[in-house]
Amino acid sequence: MRYRKLLLSIISSVAIVGSAVGTALAAHWNLTGDVGVHDPSIIKEGSVWYTFSTGQGIQVLRSDNGTNWYRVPQIFLSPPSWWKTYVPNMTTNDVWAPDVKLYNGRVWLYYSISTFGKNTSAIGLASATSVGAGSWRDDGLVIKSDPSVDYNAIDPNLVIDASGNPWLAFGSWFSGIKITKLDKTTMKPTGSLYSIAKRSNGIEGVSIVYRNGYYYMFASIDNCCQGSNSNYKIVVGRSTSITGPYKDKSGVDMMNGGGTVLDAGNTRWAGPGGQHVYNNVIARHAYDREDNGNPKLLISDLNWDSSGWPTY
Repeated sequence: MRYRKLLLSIISSVAIVGSAVGTALAAHWNLTGDVGVHDPSIIKEGSVWYTFSTGQGIQVLRSDNGTNWYRVPQIFLSPPSWWKTYVPNMTTNDVWAPDVKLYNGRVWLYYSISTFGKNTSAIGLASATSVGAGSWRDDGLVIKSDPSVDYNAIDPNLVIDASGNPWLAFGSWFSGIKITKLDKTTMKPTGSLYSIAKRSNGIEGVSIVYRNGYYYMFASIDNCCQGSNSNYKIVVGRSTSITGPYKDKSGVDMMNGGGTVLDAGNTRWAGPGGQHVYNNVIARHAYDREDNGNPKLLISDLNWDSSGWPTY
C-alpha cells in the first residue's frame, strides 16, 4: 500500500485486545492479544496461524488457536544490501505489504520496498521450507519500477491458476493492477505484463483467488493511512480468465473503475483494506475508532451467495 509515516510506531504501540466486528451474516473472529497490523497476509501450518504484515523487517504474529495473537521475531533482522540499489531513499528495513503462500512444497514470501507516493519501488522474495522452520532464504529481486514506467511494483500477491501455474499480481495507484506469469522454479516473471484493474482515485492491495470457474479479484480502493478518517474500502470483481476482464456485479470492467464494495467499514472500524483471502477466510486491517484510529487485524469467514459472489 501507499505508505505511511509513523506507521511503525503506531503498530509497535498496539498490543490491544481486538473484538468482533459487529452484526453480520458470517462469523467475525473474536481476536485477542497483539493485533496491531497493516496489510496482513495469513497462513496456517498444522494448528498454528501466522500473520505477516507491514513493518520493520516484515512483522510476524502467531496464534496457536487462530484468535489469540502474539508477536514473534521479524523476518529480516537487517536489510539485504541489494534493496538500496533499487530504492535508495527507502526508510531502513521498512517493508510493505507481504504476501505468503505455500506452493510446490515451499513457502514463498513476496514483499515490497518503496517510498511513500513514489513508484521507485521493488518487489522481493524470500522462501523457506515452512514458516515454523524459519531459515528464510533471500531469493532477491522479482520486479522493479521507476519513473520510466507507468506502474508501481508494490503490493504483491501470488496467485495459483486453475492449472496449478503461479502468477504474480501487483500494483498501487499509478496505472493500476498488473499480473504476470511466473516461472515455477524461480518464482519470478517469465511472461507478459497484463493490466487487470485501474481506477482514477486509486486501487491497490490485490488478492486473487480461483473458485468454481472464476478468478475473484479483491482490491482496496480510496485512501488508507489516515486513522479514523480513512475511507479505504474492499471491492471485488471476477473473471473466467486470470488475465481478465474482471467485472463487478453490475458488469462494469475493473479497468474502467468497476468493483462491487464488499466492506466499507462501520461505526467502529474505519477504512478496511489491505485484505488477503485464504481458504474462505478474509483477513484485513481496519482503523479502530475506539482506540485513536490504530490499525488492527480483522478476520472473518467468507461466504458465497447463490450467484457465486463473496459476502460476510
